[in-house]
Amino acid sequence: MNSIISWVGGKKALRDLIYTKFPEYYERYIEVFGGGGWVLFGKTPDKFEVYNDFNNNLTNMFSVIRDQPLAFITELGYLPENGRYIFNLYKDIVTKQRVEDKYLVEEMERVQVYFTEIQAEEIKEVMRKERIEQQDVKLAVAFFKLIRYSYGSGCKTYGCRPYDVRKAFHMVWDVSDRLSNTIIENKDFEALITQYDRPEAFFYCDPPYYETEGMYEVVFAKEDHVRLRNALAKIQGKFLLSYNDCEFIRDLYKGFHIEACTRVNNMALRYDNKAEFPEVLISNYDANKGSQMKRQLGLFDFDDASGEDE
Repeated sequence: MNSIISWVGGKKALRDLIYTKFPEYYERYIEVFGGGGWVLFGKTPDKFEVYNDFNNNLTNMFSVIRDQPLAFITELGYLPENGRYIFNLYKDIVTKQRVEDKYLVEEMERVQVYFTEIQAEEIKEVMRKERIEQQDVKLAVAFFKLIRYSYGSGCKTYGCRPYDVRKAFHMVWDVSDRLSNTIIENKDFEALITQYDRPEAFFYCDPPYYETEGMYEVVFAKEDHVRLRNALAKIQGKFLLSYNDCEFIRDLYKGFHIEACTRVNNMALRYDNKAEFPEVLISNYDANKGSQMKRQLGLFDFDDASGEDE
């Protein structure tokens, strides 16, 4: 979830820097830790793109927006739902990974009564398929609203700040168009890198930062940082990696190109006028010969969702 949090929290300057570090030539772009897609959505589309995240809530949300934008908007509704109660409701839905449907069993029983056995089975199959599709949409919208209503888009505490869902309508269509030719994956990073690696591949990685793993929905242990380094060390293609600047990471990637930089966290600026964080950009190529990118759009870019902490 860090990508969504940082997207609305002030990583835009770092993103612009990252674009200048892209290799001059590549044929396939793979965003390994997609999160909110803060780099993917900000750049011009490539012919071959892959968005991946191990958080199934994120991949389901983007898949629904890409494939069923009208259903997403319809489920999104037109009225603001601002309050702690509705926030907790969506949090419960996302936690349970389902929207309760107490009428499904009753409908199945009626089908069994009024149709032949063969007809009933066919109708039940259609009903199950519709329920599955509806569940995907409902879960996607619940997760989106949970992000918007939470403090810092962290999905944990209520943000105590109003949000009008109608602001999202045009962005849903834009994002749907933007993702139309993008492959959406929900895989472990090592399996993904192995699958899509080619000499002409370019992997951008924004993994959970070392010793901040508790902020993320998906568990990322110290061993996973090592596993990521090992996976990237043997690829045929190129990679660019953004990390927090610390001794462990610098030692781990010794021998690769490492460039120091800083970013400002807009949320932290509310409490500290010098809220800058040291980071590093790591690559297996000379990143000072990169290309310029034009900025595009972002699903969570259109307003500040930081809110107030509960």
